[in-house]
Amino acid sequence: MKIKKIEKLLVIVNSGMDRPFSQYASYAIAFTAKKIHNIPDVMIFYGPQGAEMAQKGNLAKLAFSEDVKKLIAGQFEGLNPEDLPDNLELLARHLKEAMGVNIGSCATFHVVGGFATSVEDTTNIEDFIMPVKIPDAVEAALSADKILYF
Repeated sequence: MKIKKIEKLLVIVNSGMDRPFSQYASYAIAFTAKKIHNIPDVMIFYGPQGAEMAQKGNLAKLAFSEDVKKLIAGQFEGLNPEDLPDNLELLARHLKEAMGVNIGSCATFHVVGGFATSVEDTTNIEDFIMPVKIPDAVEAALSADKILYF
């Protein structure tokens, strides 16, 4: 299938622990966008309803069973189940560090959610997730070639 050339993909996740499948799907899309479609600029952004996912430990709670690893790996040529991490935090770290996927979260809602004291406070935020202020979030959305919502 031929798709329009996308240079900048923004995946907005506006759901939290109550919708784990949305969490898994957003990372699967980011992985596929980088690995298969070679999209240079991919960002996962946790919006107001998803900001809780930036809190330390939440992504690690979403595990990959051996059956799910087999199911996922079977859909990608050259990917083996043992290549996949045990939880979503480890996958997020891999996407960030090895594949260059940016991961951000709405810093305003870190404060509103009670796990940050200011938009600059990263004490309780995963170290690989960038707190994003409102103007920067708007810029990311306005400059994206494609936006997907979960």
